[in-house]
Amino acid sequence: MPLIGQAGVDEVDTHMDIGMTFIEARKTGEMESKADDNDSTLHKQERKEKNKKQIEEEEREKIRVLVSNFTEEQLNRYEMYRRAAFPKSAIKRLMQSLVSASIPHNVVIAMSGVAKVFVGEIVEAALDAMEQRAEVGPLQPKHIRESVRKMKQCMPLCTRPKSSRFKVF
Repeated sequence: MPLIGQAGVDEVDTHMDIGMTFIEARKTGEMESKADDNDSTLHKQERKEKNKKQIEEEEREKIRVLVSNFTEEQLNRYEMYRRAAFPKSAIKRLMQSLVSASIPHNVVIAMSGVAKVFVGEIVEAALDAMEQRAEVGPLQPKHIRESVRKMKQCMPLCTRPKSSRFKVF
């Protein structure tokens, strides 16, 4: 006597079909939710990129408006500032002598920019020193020396130690 009759086999098949359908539906649902998650992540990234592009475009527009309102003297100064740069080969040579390793081009470009900003800070401080002394005319070496001295006082970590505390064996 069979334990399961024909009706029982059909019933098991139906339950298996329903179970398989449920499992398949569950898997496809998970797959759809994963696809939805990926789509939402892609949309978030696209929105971030669009926001970055919009911000960059707004910044460019602000600069255009600012430059269009410059006087002739201000425009000449701005052009000189934009054109001024340290020679990349000299920066690279200096960095290689300090580090004793090859320096990537991107690092040389970044260091060149940092050097330009540093020189700008020194010049601004020299102009302030000249103004405090009520002097007129071009910057002189004494103004630049004074600005470097003041910067060293403000940033003691940037100065060289006078004597080595550590002895090399």
